[in-house]
Amino acid sequence: MIFVDGHPFSASGSQSRGRKLLASLLDHPALISASNRLKATPERKVSVSDQSPPVKHVYVFQREYATVDPALVELVGTDEATTCASLVIRNRNNGMTSISHLDFPGVVDMGLIQMLSLVVDREAILDVHLVGAFNDAPNEDDNDIPGSEGCQKQDGYSMCLCSKIIDALHDSQENFHLQTLCVLEHNTKSDSNGNACPIISGILVNTLSGSIMPASFDRSSRCPDEIVRRIRVTVSSEDSSWEGRLLKTYDTFSDKFHIAPCSWLSHWGQIAFSLQQLSDSEILFRCSTSPSAEGPDFVENERSVWSYLIRYPDWRQTFVGRKPRVFKRTDDGGWQRCE
Repeated sequence: MIFVDGHPFSASGSQSRGRKLLASLLDHPALISASNRLKATPERKVSVSDQSPPVKHVYVFQREYATVDPALVELVGTDEATTCASLVIRNRNNGMTSISHLDFPGVVDMGLIQMLSLVVDREAILDVHLVGAFNDAPNEDDNDIPGSEGCQKQDGYSMCLCSKIIDALHDSQENFHLQTLCVLEHNTKSDSNGNACPIISGILVNTLSGSIMPASFDRSSRCPDEIVRRIRVTVSSEDSSWEGRLLKTYDTFSDKFHIAPCSWLSHWGQIAFSLQQLSDSEILFRCSTSPSAEGPDFVENERSVWSYLIRYPDWRQTFVGRKPRVFKRTDDGGWQRCE
């Protein structure tokens, strides 16, 4: 069930499901005010090199989630969300905070279960923030969006994803206190060329206070094991063990990154070689759901993934013995591989 301003939220009549419930929530005065406050908050640029002493933070990539203990980690966040959505669930009583970078309606149901597994207790009061997913609805003929349970291309990827998330929260036995809903029209602006793009594409959560703010992360703060973690997003659809699930990344109790193994077929080396031949503009239009809204390093990141797959086409070279890649913190705020 969803609560807003301390009261259970329900829409009348046929507006009890999915997008109609989402539309009603987007019109709620308290949530509009929360979105406006978030958009008025200065963006925090996160860089390990600028932190002295280093602040312990955890970063999640697309289709990943992490649950952090405020006794061990002060900040948790994600960025690069265009048609994706950042979902935060925090236990108000003990500060346990779970964050995910949701990119696909097919991972929402199981992903919510994964996120709640270490957050919920008998007395939990769950605060929720949903940010990202700008309004990308195109003017095109109807076409199904794969895995979106009947959503049409004319609705946009963001609408289908956000509707599914709200539907899952609404149908859950847990009580979710929705604090922020900064998505779709509340998170959309036009660039200098008139293209729609997100106002906020990244967030940072203070696990101690529960406050959130817009954020961007440089390469030093998107650690550890950036390339391998990006590869998992690209190839995980071929690994049945990850079907419908978010990618495991971080161990809550040890404060270590456990990059869970993911397999891929050897033909990915050939696919990657072919993709490397594309121009930058072709990469944007073939590999992004929102070509005009991507960050300046999108193409560079894609090419880095393909270079790795060309060099290591056999997944067993990356996940030896199908074991996770484990990293521990260093005193200077970095990460070190545990052999």
